[in-house]
Amino acid sequence: MAKTIWVLVEIEDGRPARSSLEVLSKAARLGRAEAIVLGSAAATVAPSLGEFGAEKVYVHADPTYDTYLTLPAVDTISDLLQRQQPDLLLFPTTYDVRDIAARLSARHNLGLITDATDLRYEGERLEVTVPWGGENVVVATHPYQGTGIVLARPKAFSVERFEGRQAEIEQLAVTLRPESQQMKILDRVEVQSEGPALEDASIIVSGGRGLGKPENYRLVEELAAALGGAPGATRAIVDAGWLPYSYQIGQTGKTVKPTLYIACGISGAIQHLAGMKGSKYIVAINKDEHAPIFSVADLGIVGDVLTILPQLIEEVKRRKAQL
Repeated sequence: MAKTIWVLVEIEDGRPARSSLEVLSKAARLGRAEAIVLGSAAATVAPSLGEFGAEKVYVHADPTYDTYLTLPAVDTISDLLQRQQPDLLLFPTTYDVRDIAARLSARHNLGLITDATDLRYEGERLEVTVPWGGENVVVATHPYQGTGIVLARPKAFSVERFEGRQAEIEQLAVTLRPESQQMKILDRVEVQSEGPALEDASIIVSGGRGLGKPENYRLVEELAAALGGAPGATRAIVDAGWLPYSYQIGQTGKTVKPTLYIACGISGAIQHLAGMKGSKYIVAINKDEHAPIFSVADLGIVGDVLTILPQLIEEVKRRKAQL
């Protein structure tokens, strides 16, 4: 019998978030995928989810979910769990969903595995692949006893379409408690940026501590702009206050899979590699020939990044001018 897997689908700009669709597609390949979609746009989004693998969609189109964080969703999913027992909750790793998953785990005493890069059923046992020691290995399993929770790493799965599939829609009759409306969103600020979003960019130029000082990060931005890509950063320079957190790539930042990743002055700590080693081609520039970043690079340049980057920028601009 097919395993029943629930996926919480987040909504961004009136559409299902890509990270949610990645997980929903994976759930459909593992068993019977059922989606939960909450918020004022839920009724509009729900019918499209069959195309991405959902066989059933639970809908609650209450604007309360848009205004109050975490707790209304936790209460709604908890109510569903009391009435049904799916085999698995497979959720994308986002800021809000991590909080929701942790609260569900504590409230219902559910096993929770985070940072999954793959998962599969072996008979009645779910095997989950997670990063360890710079590699992806099976280090945790969830026995088939009740419901478990797995948080999947962004970009771990591709979005697939299931042509002709139409999902059954069930409207939830949930009364949200006043107690769950404690954390309210007071304001939303949109950060203006030029060029492609970091998660979607096919070319990423990323900088690390080898740049020396904040002013030198402009070289990373200039090369990224010349290549039509996006600039990124390591945790070290984000923590040092050079850049906002939105630039951070790595285990505690964003996971990216561009066609080309250029690492500038980045030593290659395991935490950073976890967020970018899925790139198709990796170019590393570092003056330390023993830097770990070279172990994953397709092309390595040993030298001073502050000398190499201006030359590289000039060459890219020269060649573009000839097109």
